[in-house]
Amino acid sequence: AYHMPAVLRLQGELDREALQRSLDEILARHEALRTVFVRNEAGDPVQRILPVQPFALAYHDLSQLAEAEKEQARASLTEETLHRPFDLTQDILIRASLAKLDEQDHVLNLCMHHIVSDGWSMGVLTREVAALYEAFSQGQENENPLPALPIQYVDYAQWQRQWLSGERLKEQVAFWKQELTGAPSLLELPTDHPRPQVQSFAGSMVLFDLDEGITQGLNALARRHGATLFMVLQAAWAVLLGRLSGQDDIVIGTPVANRRRSELEGLIGFFVNTLALRTRIDPKQTVGELLGQVREETLEAFNHQDTPFEQVVEVVQPERSLSHGPLFQVMLVLQNAPQTAFELPGLSLNQRVLDRGAEQFDLSVSLEQCSDESLKGLVSYSTELFERETVKRWLGYWQCLLHSMIENEMQSVGALAWVPEAELEQVTRGFNATQAPYPKE
Repeated sequence: AYHMPAVLRLQGELDREALQRSLDEILARHEALRTVFVRNEAGDPVQRILPVQPFALAYHDLSQLAEAEKEQARASLTEETLHRPFDLTQDILIRASLAKLDEQDHVLNLCMHHIVSDGWSMGVLTREVAALYEAFSQGQENENPLPALPIQYVDYAQWQRQWLSGERLKEQVAFWKQELTGAPSLLELPTDHPRPQVQSFAGSMVLFDLDEGITQGLNALARRHGATLFMVLQAAWAVLLGRLSGQDDIVIGTPVANRRRSELEGLIGFFVNTLALRTRIDPKQTVGELLGQVREETLEAFNHQDTPFEQVVEVVQPERSLSHGPLFQVMLVLQNAPQTAFELPGLSLNQRVLDRGAEQFDLSVSLEQCSDESLKGLVSYSTELFERETVKRWLGYWQCLLHSMIENEMQSVGALAWVPEAELEQVTRGFNATQAPYPKE
């Protein structure tokens, strides 16, 4: 459930030696990728950094196989690379395999473990591999194009422990205790299947888009209320979750990059933190009043983003269960980590959108702004709880709510339309078409 995979189709003249050397350099450069987690004599987990070693790039030449066998072998290799569990006590926590389909066609499978990486780190990895591959493939053997890293992850960990202590830690922890005490431990969405006693983290995903028109409307609404696009999306998401669950106290999780110092921007490592954003919904509020409330609460949460989520859980002490996560079960993400197009000289690249088959939460919505101002998104969901059609229908409800908010921000939250016209017609008229013939005499 915590693997971070990528699959790249490389078409063109691949310099395998340059790729190998690039990955060797990445592994040597970032201590986090060589970090394992073992127990000390007291039984506590500690970090141990393994010595520099060559990157174990598994190479498989499939070019001599028949097409059907080739595709089967490629799929099996991708599955093994991306889904084989890591042993956190001894494995290098990044792995890759390269499949040769023919002289001009390769597939590169990459997987990092979330414990030493995050979404921002994926961008760092692709930028650095591209820069190194370009240098090594052009014969610049002794010219590393990357500047030396000023610090490593252990330096950050030590600094964080020193900085987040004493009065600063007390103030941060006190905020979260006050903010989240009394929040419902479970968002009771109407599931298609009974919630299992223990999560398996099995999941799937649905892709969707918010077109340029609705995105422009959301941005304009945000500007009128001194809010951000994320805040508008969050407010509408909270309203939807409230209507589906019948609850008026909604907690939504969202990640923050947590790289607030320039020295951290070029590091691969787990810096991301998770904030639990609580929204109390009053159906009598106007849309504008709800946005003002969400704005203030979100800014306060971001001002206290330094407390690690696990410490927030410890201080709030919510009811714990193996059947769901603590504090929240639904996420909302608006991606704004720096993304660079992954380009390698002499190669055209195509990156597949992967269905990981895993999800840590009941629902997790992730959106990313496109160059044409539209938003592309995906919702991951627990297949133990929901059917695909249910999730797609709920996405339609959310878009209907967004349209309704844009059209009239002075209307009350309780009056916002959320069911598309076709479904409303089906429920109120189609399902109630009870006419039947009977003997008139």
